[in-house]
Amino acid sequence: MGGGILLGPLVLFAAAMCLTPGPNVVMVTASAANFGFRRAIPHMLGITLGFGVVVIAAGLGLAGLLQAEPRLHRLLKYAGAAYLLYLAWRIARADTARSGSTRAKPITFAEAALFQCINPKGWVIALGALAAFTTGEGEVVSQTAVIASVLAAACFASVAIWAGFGAAIARFLGSPRARKVFNWSMAGLLAVSLLPVFR
Repeated sequence: MGGGILLGPLVLFAAAMCLTPGPNVVMVTASAANFGFRRAIPHMLGITLGFGVVVIAAGLGLAGLLQAEPRLHRLLKYAGAAYLLYLAWRIARADTARSGSTRAKPITFAEAALFQCINPKGWVIALGALAAFTTGEGEVVSQTAVIASVLAAACFASVAIWAGFGAAIARFLGSPRARKVFNWSMAGLLAVSLLPVFR
C-alpha cells in the first residue's frame, strides 16, 4: 500500500506530531470553550482539509519552490505571522460572545483552512513526514496521498480531542472575568507560538 510506506511508523509519527500543542490546538480549544463543540466543527474541518492540502502541495513540489525562492518564503512567513496575530486578536475578543455582541463568532471553515497554508508547524510536520516516509521505489502521487490521508486523519482526531477539552473547560468559565482571562491567555499562547518563526 502507498508504494512501500510503512503505515505503523507513519501513524505513530502522525499521532505524536498532531496531538502536541501548536497554533491549531490553541485556536480550536479556545473556540470550543467560547462557542461550544458543535459550533467549532467547521473550524475543525477547515484545519483538517487545509492541512491535507498542504501535505499534498508539499509532496508535489511546492516545498522545492519555497526553498528555491527565499523572497517567496519570507513573504509567506510574514503573511502567516500577521494572520496568526489577527486570529489571536479574534480569540482575545471572543469574551464578547457571552455579552450579547453579534460580532464575536467562531473561526470559520475558510479561515481555518487558509491558516494551514501559512502554519509553520503544519509545514514542518508535512515536510518531515514526506522526507521520512516516501521511498524511491514508490509512485510520488500515491505515496503523497497516503501520507496526506494519515496526517489529516490524525489532525482531525487531535483537534476533536482538544475541542472536547475546550468544551469541558467552558463550565469553569461562568464569570465574565474568568472567560476574559482564559481568552487573553489563549491569545497570548498563540502569539508566543510565533517566536520560533523569527529565529
